[in-house]
Amino acid sequence: MTAGRMQRFDPVRIAVVLAFLYLPILLLVVYSFNASKLVTVWGGFSTRWYRDLWSNAPLMDAALVSLRIAVLSASIATVLGTLVALALARHGRFSGRTGLAGMVYATLVMPEIITGVSLLLFFVAVGMDRGFWTVTIAHTTFTLCFVAVIVQSRLAGFDRSLEEAAMDLGATPLATFFLVTLPIIAPAVASGWILAFTLSLDDLVIASFTSGPGASTLPMRIYSQVRLGVTPEINAISSILVGVVTLAVLIASLAFKTNLLTGERTR
Repeated sequence: MTAGRMQRFDPVRIAVVLAFLYLPILLLVVYSFNASKLVTVWGGFSTRWYRDLWSNAPLMDAALVSLRIAVLSASIATVLGTLVALALARHGRFSGRTGLAGMVYATLVMPEIITGVSLLLFFVAVGMDRGFWTVTIAHTTFTLCFVAVIVQSRLAGFDRSLEEAAMDLGATPLATFFLVTLPIIAPAVASGWILAFTLSLDDLVIASFTSGPGASTLPMRIYSQVRLGVTPEINAISSILVGVVTLAVLIASLAFKTNLLTGERTR
């Protein structure tokens, strides 16, 4: 039985699966260094398209908008998500707990198009002009649940005797949180921020419903140009975006592993 199960995971099948998943991304990165203007014809190695990006004002403006929205929404989502995680993990059963948990976790399973339409209807109902701040609010709403889940999972294994010892020594609850609780859960908070940043940076659906004039994000700009044809500059900016997201995921993975090691030590 064991031998039969091991035979199913042969290197050939694994290589085919990995090639199916990552070969298109690899080709995108390779052709971003193509000297030819034809994106499907290799004309030699060149970095000209990366240099030309600096003169492509629409793409650079969209990239700057995406970075600003990602940093701001991830920071707000991290603060609010951490507070929600503390409420759900520390305060037991309280009035409205079920509704709060339901609203937080609903975003995890709800299709992005439903979230985008709902937020669009909300902004229209309150008379809020769509633009930079509506996208920021939408991304904060979208990413908050991921931060809450990550931080709550860390708080589930938290040794509260450390907090009790700090308060016995005269520390106030606020000082105990900043001096004891926050440093211990910091890897989980950092992981939540990086995940929220990554999700905001590459979001297309929600931003399409909630953006307005002057607030086009990089994925929106890339999508609008791809419909007219792929250009070498798109390959270059897409490769940079892939690199940024990959780096963020690696950092989040390292922070999550550090979080697990810290949790085992505190236990």
